[in-house]
Amino acid sequence: MTTTVAALQTSPQATMSAALDETLELAAQAVAGGAGFLGSPEYCGGLVSDGAALVPPHAHEDDHHYLQGVKRFAAEHNIWFLIGSVAITGPEDRIYNRGFLIDNQGQVRSRYTKIHMFDIQLSDTVVYRESASVEPGHESVLMDTPAGSMGHTICYDLRFPHLYRTLAQAGAEILAIPAAFTRRTGEVHWHVLNRARAIENGAYVFAPCSVGSVPGGGEAYGHSLIIDPWGQIIAEGDEAPGVILADIDLQQVEQARARIPSLLHEREFQPQSRSPAAVA
Repeated sequence: MTTTVAALQTSPQATMSAALDETLELAAQAVAGGAGFLGSPEYCGGLVSDGAALVPPHAHEDDHHYLQGVKRFAAEHNIWFLIGSVAITGPEDRIYNRGFLIDNQGQVRSRYTKIHMFDIQLSDTVVYRESASVEPGHESVLMDTPAGSMGHTICYDLRFPHLYRTLAQAGAEILAIPAAFTRRTGEVHWHVLNRARAIENGAYVFAPCSVGSVPGGGEAYGHSLIIDPWGQIIAEGDEAPGVILADIDLQQVEQARARIPSLLHEREFQPQSRSPAAVA
């Protein structure tokens, strides 16, 4: 089974309306290019920073302008759409960083709430504390899509390979990694980590990444990726908003896992304590 997929490389926007306008413009280009499955980056419904914290525009699901707009587009164009993530109003002035799978009838098929929080300190002045405003999720999500079985993760999750191993062993043929990766870390880690997740699991990686300056400070790296199960980059975005397309052929997943069936080769082991120093 072969499916044409499109990763939308959007830019961080201060409002949901601006974010939706940009998304739908790129989505129309993707549909015109023959894609039946579309995906957008992390915080594609708007992203704003305030010092170390992230304070994107947010709303409850039922009246979320961006979410409702994408649902209408999916139904009108008979396509499936993976919303990488948007900010959903949570408890006590906190938000959820949550992604959605929308089917071709405009219905929500699944939800994933980002598990791992982006709390890092790159220097004395470059600090991010996603957990200051975002409530983390606690469950991995495996989705049935027209392109294949897909594991939904978000951005910083990329640095936790056991999550992807768990998804692959549960049946994921495609690993979705929508992101708003920072330029500073993206330049050194984005490509190698995404390729590693594909190689380790014999799976496609589908990674839309936003690009450009974040209102309030910061910059997203871009370079959205679609990677085959052998670890080869088959489509890549540049440093401007746009669309990348590629064909996903699930036979390649089967072939890669047959050649190197490491998903079947794991063995139980006991953690090893540090060996005592040798006695002279």
